[in-house]
Amino acid sequence: MATETFRWGILGAGGIAEQFARDLMRLPDQRPHAIGSRSQEKADKFADLFAMPNRHDSYAKLVADPEVDGIYVATHHPMHMRDTLMALNAGKPVLCEKPFAMSFQETKTMVETARAKNLLLMEAMWARFLPHMIQVREIIKSGVLGEIIQVRADHGQWFVKDPEFRLFKPELGGGSLFDLGIYPISFASMVLGTPSRVTARSTKGFTGVDGQTSVILEYPTGAHALLNMTNSAATPNRALIVGSDARIEIDRTFYAPTTFRVIDHKDQIIGGSDKKYVGHGLREEAIEFVRCYRAGLKESPILPLDETLSIMGTITEIADQIGLVFKEFAK
Repeated sequence: MATETFRWGILGAGGIAEQFARDLMRLPDQRPHAIGSRSQEKADKFADLFAMPNRHDSYAKLVADPEVDGIYVATHHPMHMRDTLMALNAGKPVLCEKPFAMSFQETKTMVETARAKNLLLMEAMWARFLPHMIQVREIIKSGVLGEIIQVRADHGQWFVKDPEFRLFKPELGGGSLFDLGIYPISFASMVLGTPSRVTARSTKGFTGVDGQTSVILEYPTGAHALLNMTNSAATPNRALIVGSDARIEIDRTFYAPTTFRVIDHKDQIIGGSDKKYVGHGLREEAIEFVRCYRAGLKESPILPLDETLSIMGTITEIADQIGLVFKEFAK
């Protein structure tokens, strides 16, 4: 019996939504079916790109669409809680873009709502579901690295200093921590779990949001994670997992489909992978979401909601330490 096609409702018609829809087109059993935007013109323009039959000029109309099986929330992160709760209250399971919310408390509200309504909710941290990250977790689990001593990861991008651009705009939750730092912080969580101590230092950007932030995460095992994020310069965007017996070096760009090597303590390469992936990679989170949906799961075992809560707890602590406050969205 053929599997019924999963019909996505995409909430928000920006760049990440278009990338997600484009990657969905590579899947035989899923499709972008409906779009919700703040204007009919923008909804129609987006829908035309993917021959989407249902076009809505409001998010409320989208989540109420009876032909939509699940909602992908692709708005800016200050709106994630609002839009996720709207979809959950309409009875729709939700895949919400990262960073999941603006704080631990917002995340807690979203998770509690999903659990109360018995609906699937998942963070769209696409890196977690990529083939090379699955391989990395398998290598760690095998024990070949020995005791994990250190994790390092950086995420830095260069942007034109435009005060209206979302990464610089306080009203859109701009800054390096939320937009870029979510990747190395989530990566450290994947490898080492919840830190026992967080230390953060930051330099403000020209609009007042953080321009560069560096973080040390300490763990009960004695391991450290050394993380850096900046929206002022292009960095290597690589990651490193150092064990007592071997290490994993993940090439640029570590959170996208890429290559890696396993190197022992004698500096001999003993494993790794070649990049053979075709496409962007966003479809992997959709595959996991729909797998969970069809299995009746309410969260993904690859990225459980309690881990998303932990990650947002770490980000909230960093924001508090560096004095990053978005008054428009303060709770």
